[in-house]
Amino acid sequence: MKLPGQVESLVADSRLVKERRGQILRAAVKLFSDRGYYTTTISQIAREAGVSTGLIYQYFGDKDDILFLSLKLVLETYEREIPPRLEGVKHPVDRLCMALWAYCTIVDGLRESTVLAYRSTKSLRADRRALVKADETRTNRLLQGCVRACVAGGYMHPVNEYLLVYQYVAFCHAWALKHWALRARFSLAKYVAEGIGLLVGPFLTPKGRTALAGMRRRTADFTREAKLPLRSRRASGG
Repeated sequence: MKLPGQVESLVADSRLVKERRGQILRAAVKLFSDRGYYTTTISQIAREAGVSTGLIYQYFGDKDDILFLSLKLVLETYEREIPPRLEGVKHPVDRLCMALWAYCTIVDGLRESTVLAYRSTKSLRADRRALVKADETRTNRLLQGCVRACVAGGYMHPVNEYLLVYQYVAFCHAWALKHWALRARFSLAKYVAEGIGLLVGPFLTPKGRTALAGMRRRTADFTREAKLPLRSRRASGG
């Protein structure tokens, strides 16, 4: 019996499977986002991807397979790409701000996929919806760890970590979901800076606010990378 997370391919070459699936998934995400999951056909995906319908069935069993991997791709990208942005960043407030900044940056590059995740997760089979939710929960735990470290270090007042993290996730995803409205008022950097002011600043203790002010200075209010200065500061014992 096929496991919920298993998507079988008739092609054995793993490199070719990765390449072809990526090509097909990019086309599918565009169509699912523009037209909706139920009204998009395999033939339309094939045409958008520039391949034959028969070739798609060499890499996917059905349309549910395509949607499942499309959603897994975006959620796994969050999980994979946020931690490297935190390497060398030790101060709890810096780590929290950097995690939110990284999350928004990744969402900005995956706006269609992020919208698709909100719109079409419910269209998956129930067992696969559970897997997608588990992927999202792992990223949430990363943010929750950042909040917990701020509280433990005395940089943030005690707070409902679980609920606050969902506010952070909603904020990051809103850059994609409401981009049509936000882009006229904010650059990505300005959006991140304003969001951190609203969703991090009010919960900080005095020393936490001092740390946030330093983060803002080093990053020119979240317009440039701050990792090298942070490493230098740590090496000097700051």
